[in-house]
Amino acid sequence: MNKITLQNVHNRIKSYIHRTPVLTSQLIDNLCDANVFFKCENFQKMGAFKMRGATNAILNLTDTQKSKGVVTHSSGNFAQALSLAAKQIGVKAFIVMPKNAPQVKKDAVKTYEGIIIECESNIKAREKEAHKIVIKKGAMFIHPSNDDDVIYGQGTAAIELLEDYPDLDYIFTPVGGGGLLAGTLLAAKYFSKNCKVIAGEPKEADDAYRSLLSGNIEKNETSNTIADGLRTHLGDRNFPIIKKYVEKIIRVEEDEIIHAMKLIWERMKIIIEPSSAVAFAAVLKEKEALKNKNIGVIISGGNVDLSNLPFNK
Repeated sequence: MNKITLQNVHNRIKSYIHRTPVLTSQLIDNLCDANVFFKCENFQKMGAFKMRGATNAILNLTDTQKSKGVVTHSSGNFAQALSLAAKQIGVKAFIVMPKNAPQVKKDAVKTYEGIIIECESNIKAREKEAHKIVIKKGAMFIHPSNDDDVIYGQGTAAIELLEDYPDLDYIFTPVGGGGLLAGTLLAAKYFSKNCKVIAGEPKEADDAYRSLLSGNIEKNETSNTIADGLRTHLGDRNFPIIKKYVEKIIRVEEDEIIHAMKLIWERMKIIIEPSSAVAFAAVLKEKEALKNKNIGVIISGGNVDLSNLPFNK
């Protein structure tokens, strides 16, 4: 991996994605005593950064591979991202989703013409169904976060942020499966002067934090967090990048996530999902150490169930 490779990825996917805006707020700057720049992937096609990695992964397939389609297992944003990216490129997408996945997410996948295969709600069942499709249809399996092409695609959000604001001291991202964090780390390495990357993670699903401590990929026995997009664990493709380059991972409590989410909704008038709020919650928690710094925050997505908002409870 080098700067030219990452630049080529960005050039390859440009026409399929939005170059999302970077928003600021004087009130939030004053609150943090720093300059905060929000890279708004909630305005990305299908509402999340995952459109970037899904598009890059499909575009990198051969024509023969494309003709047989792609498959993934996901109950959330990557299910939608792969479906829409495949539709734009003219490829069939098979999406393995748990039976109990929210209907709103299933409906979104159908809107993007993804072909849903339902399974039981556990990782073994998901993997088994996806493997069946690989064997039966010859479709290419694309992992939501533990795939090099997906990682490089996700890094393009940070490339754009650094092109717009090259003097950032830090970029904060959430960490779940690790694709966005790993991609952001590579972007910071090759496209910044000395920008450090910090991840926010729910304390209720702190496998990445514990993985850094142990040096091995740890898993969560429970994941009782409202940040549903961050309940997944790291993989063998992204963890080495994270272990090598991340500055640190900051764990945040559930009430801190809700507070950060509410603050952005109220003050910036934009919709973000709980997983996105985790990165900003980490900024708020760390603000004493960030005084007068230039801070980028990647708002990872804005796909929320409006009937189930955490600050209405």
